Amino acid sequence: MNAKTQLRASMLLIGVAAIVMGITFLSYAADDEITVALKWLPQTQFAGYYVADEMGFYEDEGLSVTILPGGGAEPQDLVASGEAQFGVTWMGILLAARDQGIELVNIAQIFQSSGFRMIAWADSGIVRPADLRDQSIEVWYGGNEVPLLALLEKYGLNPESDLMLQSQAFDMNAFLSRSVAASAAMSYNELNVVRQAIVGAAVNLTAQEVLALSAEAYAALEAMVNPDEQLTVFDVNDEGVAMLEDMIFASEAFLASESNRDIAARFVRASLRGWEYARDHHNEAVNILLAQDESGSMSRLHQSLMLDAVVEVIWGSGRELGYLEPSLFEQTADIALEFGVISQPASGEAYSHDIWEMAIGN
Repeated sequence: MNAKTQLRASMLLIGVAAIVMGITFLSYAADDEITVALKWLPQTQFAGYYVADEMGFYEDEGLSVTILPGGGAEPQDLVASGEAQFGVTWMGILLAARDQGIELVNIAQIFQSSGFRMIAWADSGIVRPADLRDQSIEVWYGGNEVPLLALLEKYGLNPESDLMLQSQAFDMNAFLSRSVAASAAMSYNELNVVRQAIVGAAVNLTAQEVLALSAEAYAALEAMVNPDEQLTVFDVNDEGVAMLEDMIFASEAFLASESNRDIAARFVRASLRGWEYARDHHNEAVNILLAQDESGSMSRLHQSLMLDAVVEVIWGSGRELGYLEPSLFEQTADIALEFGVISQPASGEAYSHDIWEMAIGN
């Protein structure tokens, strides 16, 4: 073999080796495929996850993420069965699952305060929770009523004898028609629905016409009408009866392996990054969520207002994104036990800071 032939052969071997090494590298670098199950349908309540996916933050962490909207199977059931590796739900729901022997763990607390409110008309004479006595009020059941029950107990009210408590539909029609004196409302959803209705009535616009307004036009009308002057709002955070809400969780079984804990840390890190991006790029985040709406029924205005309120729920307390404050866990667990969500005291094993600390580099 002459020198030229030897050179060609050597180059060929080097090329083949490079291809093999490249294939091997790609096989190791392949994205880990995971699924996250949400508590409800796509809306800016969950902006951080959709933004993280759209902006490539999950991909940056070597993850291929499927976001499974809620409305069907519950997140805790999907995670327990292994159909999803992560879920987003409320802490009370996770505690109830653990009480039934389903070992789930909160690995990152996203909402740092509760969005749950009870609202009444300011002209009804209801100015403090004690004024709910002898009134007809509504709340969603299925565990959503627990903060209200804790609020009533704080003011010495028995829901069975001191007032008329009824199940609330997933709209605010009974409140707006004054068929009830007070209703439950999430700060990022139903409270805005009521504000929009008040603004619309003041300027003779239908609900659909209000929802079609730009954020700037609506803000001008809201400043003129000031709908909050017509409402009494009871904030469970101020009353000391709030329960922890949206958080990221996984199963103990999934987190048992070091490789899965690494996946969890990468997922949390990318999700936190998604939330921070959504906070700082409001319009872009709303656009990303609107793109998830195949029916075309979502309102840009409502989703924009929702994101504003969600940002407040996440960052308004000043606590760090993803951190679970132990005293708020204890408050949530105590309320859950007192009102029958769980049958025995909750264990501190229901949450862990370990994955969050890995995610932020502590």
